[in-house]
Amino acid sequence: MNLFAVFNRDGGTFRTTDMDAYCARAAETFKAAGHEIECHVVSGKDVVSTMEMAASTKGVEGLIAGGGDGTISAAAGIAWKSGIALGVVPAGTMNLFARSLKLPLDIWQVLDALADATPENIDIASANGKSFVHQFSAGLHARMVRYRNSMTFASRLGKIRASTRAAIGVMFNPPEFEVEYNAEGKTGHRKVSAISVSNNEFGRDPLMFADSLTGGHLGFYVADPLTPAGVARLTFDIMRGRLKESAAVTAMTVTELELHFPRERHDIRCVIDGELLPMDRDVLLKIHAGELTVLVNQPQERETRERDGSGI
Repeated sequence: MNLFAVFNRDGGTFRTTDMDAYCARAAETFKAAGHEIECHVVSGKDVVSTMEMAASTKGVEGLIAGGGDGTISAAAGIAWKSGIALGVVPAGTMNLFARSLKLPLDIWQVLDALADATPENIDIASANGKSFVHQFSAGLHARMVRYRNSMTFASRLGKIRASTRAAIGVMFNPPEFEVEYNAEGKTGHRKVSAISVSNNEFGRDPLMFADSLTGGHLGFYVADPLTPAGVARLTFDIMRGRLKESAAVTAMTVTELELHFPRERHDIRCVIDGELLPMDRDVLLKIHAGELTVLVNQPQERETRERDGSGI
């Protein structure tokens, strides 16, 4: 394949990596496997424009993207719209998409896996046209990210510490808001503390990522209005891998979902693949089954059971 690699030197693990040595290893590894590859190390502010330039370059068949979840999410959207393959180098804190793809989480080991990988079609989701590979969320998660972003940290460990402090802050100040939804004909209007919509439903891992990205559906999770004690119980359920069994959560799977937030609020925010963004009062979420091509060295599990449309 003719590949173009873009590595975000400001992203997570790459901040403390000799990037000249890393690019040299990447070029050697991919060329030994029969690929042509061009490597670029760029600052965070130039990542998206460089990836867009790569995707529009004649003859490029695949984009190798290295960085945190935000970089990888942006790369997935570009690869999806351009119709080229995506290779993921997980250099962030959580690396949730890479976990779903069952890729090595070590930035050096993943080069060998990607060089020997095969293209596979998986699902990608969108919220009002903006693509995401992991999750759209509002409420608890958005407030936690807002708290964390107000803190100063300069390392992966610092980000983890800031996230822990932010989670504790949200536990003692959980949000409550109204939402109306239309989930393939199932409608409702309720008060909630959290909404999460995932690209395929979450598995049981406490980090909350999908075990497979080929099921062709969204996971839709809603948490009732929560007290501080309720947030603590929900956190405990998540840590035990029992999100869907939590008394505070109702869940279902859908292929399309409409959300409406009836009460106008001054500073409404959502989180899309870890990035805090303004949110419209009306949000249309869709699954785009099999439309993203990724490089994997372990085939995705294919679901054989019928989707569960119950729960809300």
